Amino acid sequence: TTLYSTVQLIEVKHPEVKEFAHWSNLTYDIEFMNHLLDEMSDFTKSERLQPENFDFRLFLETLTLAFAASIEQSNVEYISKLEPSIHQITGDKTKLQEVFWNLLKNAYEATFPKGQISLIAQNKKDRILIQIKDTGCGIPSEELSRIFEPFVTFKKNGTGLGLSICRQIIESHHGVIEVISEAGFGSTFSI
Repeated sequence: TTLYSTVQLIEVKHPEVKEFAHWSNLTYDIEFMNHLLDEMSDFTKSERLQPENFDFRLFLETLTLAFAASIEQSNVEYISKLEPSIHQITGDKTKLQEVFWNLLKNAYEATFPKGQISLIAQNKKDRILIQIKDTGCGIPSEELSRIFEPFVTFKKNGTGLGLSICRQIIESHHGVIEVISEAGFGSTFSI
């Protein structure tokens, strides 16, 4: 942040630097470092929860409406099916939002520019099952076993921390996260 502030100060005092070769690369690299440090910080804190009781169905409704609005201008179709009997849970609302938003964002990136994403939530005995499915590019079988490992990424400009953080957060809620995927046919993440 300090480095980025200094770069912005230089731009204000000397606007001509924006025309210098590699100046935009410098600002991009600083933004990427900041993003990476934020993810590393999230990774180290992902097991520490601040649990509260909240209406999980309402939480999912709000999340799905926000996600649907964020991709409204694309050719990716989004469907959500939330069982009416899902109500209160105890959990860290902020961290759970991070998990679902990350999985939906990944599904969108895998599916773009065209396809379908769905989020289905239903009661299964004393647990809730949430599935996020996409019709995107899928994950090759040789990569599938490593996608939850920290710092392992198969995406350009990925940090390899998003799915690791998701797994830590879900496991700290005494849950399980699994994936079924086939290259060229999409993925299903189940929580």
